Amino acid sequence: MKLSEKIFGTHSQRELKRIMPIVKKVESYHDEMRGLSDEELKGKTKEFKDRLAKGETLDDILPEAFATVREAAWRVLGMEPYEVQIIGGIILHQGRIAEMKTGEGKTLVSTMPAYLNALTGKGVHIITVNDYLASRDAEQMGQVHDFLGLTCGCVLNTMKNDERREMYNRDITYVTNNEDGFDYLRDNMVIYKNQMVQRELNFAIIDEVDSVLIDEARTPLIISGQSGKSTKLYETCDILAGQLEKGEASGEVTKMTAIMGEEITETGDYIVNEKDKLVTLTDQGVKKVEKFFHIENLSDPENLEIQHNVNLALRAHNLMFKDRDYIVKDDQVFIVDEFTGRVLPGRRYSDGLHQAIEAKEHVKVKRESRTLATITFQNFFNKYAKKAGMTGTALTEEQEFRDIYGMDVVEIPTNKPVARIDHEDAVYMTKSEKYKAVVAEVVESHKKGQPVLVGTVNIDTSELLSRMLRKEGIEHQVLNAKFHEQEAEIISHAGESGSVTIATNMAGRGTDIKLDDDSKEAGGLKVIGTERHESRRIDNQLRGRSGRQGDPGESRFYISLEDDLMRLFGSERLMGVFKSLGVQDGEEIHHKMLSSAIQKAQEKIEANNYGIRKNLLDYDLVNNEQREIIYKERRQVLDGENMRDSVLKMIYDTVDNTVERAIGESSEAEEWDLDDLNRLLDAIIPLNPIDESVIKEVKENKNALKQRLKDEAVKLYEAKEAEFSAEDEIREIERVILLKVIDEKWMMHIDDMEQLRQGIGLVGYGQRDPKVEYKMLAYDMFSEMTNSIQEDTIRVLYHAHPQESVEREQVAEITGTNRDDDSLKKKPVSRAAKKIYPNDPCPCGSGLKYKQCHGKPGSAKLDF
Repeated sequence: MKLSEKIFGTHSQRELKRIMPIVKKVESYHDEMRGLSDEELKGKTKEFKDRLAKGETLDDILPEAFATVREAAWRVLGMEPYEVQIIGGIILHQGRIAEMKTGEGKTLVSTMPAYLNALTGKGVHIITVNDYLASRDAEQMGQVHDFLGLTCGCVLNTMKNDERREMYNRDITYVTNNEDGFDYLRDNMVIYKNQMVQRELNFAIIDEVDSVLIDEARTPLIISGQSGKSTKLYETCDILAGQLEKGEASGEVTKMTAIMGEEITETGDYIVNEKDKLVTLTDQGVKKVEKFFHIENLSDPENLEIQHNVNLALRAHNLMFKDRDYIVKDDQVFIVDEFTGRVLPGRRYSDGLHQAIEAKEHVKVKRESRTLATITFQNFFNKYAKKAGMTGTALTEEQEFRDIYGMDVVEIPTNKPVARIDHEDAVYMTKSEKYKAVVAEVVESHKKGQPVLVGTVNIDTSELLSRMLRKEGIEHQVLNAKFHEQEAEIISHAGESGSVTIATNMAGRGTDIKLDDDSKEAGGLKVIGTERHESRRIDNQLRGRSGRQGDPGESRFYISLEDDLMRLFGSERLMGVFKSLGVQDGEEIHHKMLSSAIQKAQEKIEANNYGIRKNLLDYDLVNNEQREIIYKERRQVLDGENMRDSVLKMIYDTVDNTVERAIGESSEAEEWDLDDLNRLLDAIIPLNPIDESVIKEVKENKNALKQRLKDEAVKLYEAKEAEFSAEDEIREIERVILLKVIDEKWMMHIDDMEQLRQGIGLVGYGQRDPKVEYKMLAYDMFSEMTNSIQEDTIRVLYHAHPQESVEREQVAEITGTNRDDDSLKKKPVSRAAKKIYPNDPCPCGSGLKYKQCHGKPGSAKLDF
């Protein structure tokens, strides 16, 4: 503990001291609330709403509102929130993170701030990590809100839009982080306002906040459409990868060594850097690739796709491992979540890596998807007016919560003192010795009836230990990524006397492990960790499964110097030290150096992972600014706003841009290229050609020329408006065309931005900051896109005709997301109208082919 903390207390202790008067005020209403009839207690909801309408604030009514929920929970569920739960509720209302240990009743805690904030009528979202928890919590805690006259709903993956809309319109909505984020993206892709399902993002209470905002934040949400790209190159590069030889380097291959020009001796065709997860071709390897593809220079721009795919194939073979990073089942590759050990059905690695793994495993290579919409969890949850979170483990990432989300962490004491004994790590030289020791410990605990939970970091280990325990005749349950369907049921029995459960990481998280009397007598739940995780927080989560609500329990981690964490961060040196000390095979090792080495390795990886998430956010912040502009423009269209002023501005901007493009800085009129100006303008606005007489009229003044062209363009547009019998008709055509063009251009821009992000790292070799370069180039690309939107929109409008039937239509069909469960995917929506092909008769009845009539470039299409 720091000296300042010894004198003034920790941040959490100081914050708890500040809010204790509020807690005492809540508790002071206990007798008054207990004395109310059910009807009187229910009547409090209307009373609070009236008081808010008259000017009182949520903080003003908090003590009484919390006391109301407390009493309602007692009457409905037989559960009365403890003092520490009231503290947690206040922390959540304040938009902060409440760190509460496992078994402290976080689900009940959320009812108080949820009720209070729902009184405003703006809605509260309670975010869970899976559908099971969303459904369970909504059903149980919803009884309290229902009793008090508030509506409570739950959004599930299988729900259709009408059901979703109804649930989001309720006062309190339970929803997973994925469904919430994807619904936001889908709402910004709809073509009519009544198709939207969400309302404003008001207040989010995020359960397991570390899992949602830290662990999940490395992967953005992506909505996809089908790409037409061939999959053959993946298979070809996979064949090549099998022919290339892995080599070694005399030094570590990093971007910094390349920038500094440090000399590295290389062997083989490629070098693998496990720490940074990089694969680099050697000069020899480059030559082999060039020979294989019959190309002269792999670095030429036209060979970037080959270069990228060869790298993907090498990464798939050297850095992605079956039954650790992914499993193969039913001729498909499924990702295994590195934090939970669960299979993630439907989720795919991006940027072609998934296809490279499919080629490696010789399963069907699926075609790449086109990104239609994307957002990071960081940017999504920062859109809420207020957000809060609760978890058992957050303090190790407190700085990240502050920096990225503007949320501090307050550690809340347990209702009863923690009685769990956390033993020192047991360290062995080899994995084999470690696993023998784990099995021996399980057997010993099982003999005395003590329940045991064995935590593993991957599927392989869970299955190996399962085989070893079977040989010992120990009955047990295995809960891993391959068998997670019944996880809640299995984990709920893990505290029964004599039970043995093997679980990958956080499997079953969100479900309490309750002990029977015999288990308590035998020492409570024993948690055995078979390896230290990269994150200390994940280790703490495993430990926290034992010792809930003052229950007895034990925890211990078993480690070997062959574990990945130790192997990659200094175990060779440690191995040498212990061998010199004469450590015998199978002997448990004790040394202070080990604890220090483990902690430093974990801190190093945590810092690296934070860097990855921060890097992702830095890039997405640029995208986010652009996304906000586009979504605002779309919302104006959906709201049915009159877009005429926007169209006129587009006309003015297009004239300005076109004149600048054709004339530029030329100050003398004789240097003006009128032919170029006429050609550029006519492609967008069908004005009369500019000739020398016009130049004389404007007295060879460029600004006067611009104004003359603007006036003529507006008159031409007014003439176009006059062709329509009703103003509403042309106004709707403006909205339809603008919406279609925005969507087409934005989706292409998303792809372009992703390509830019992938390639921008190369500027680092030129000692330029990639993020600065990305911002500059992204700004230019966005300007080009907005100019293109303007030009395409007014080009189509100038060629629109009254007799055309103009209807809104989705630009691209959603085929899925990067977090879909295949079994729950919705069937693609079939096209309502028959597709019109170029040589078909034009539906307008002109007698011409479609390609010669309304299918002609520049014409307003009939099938918007």
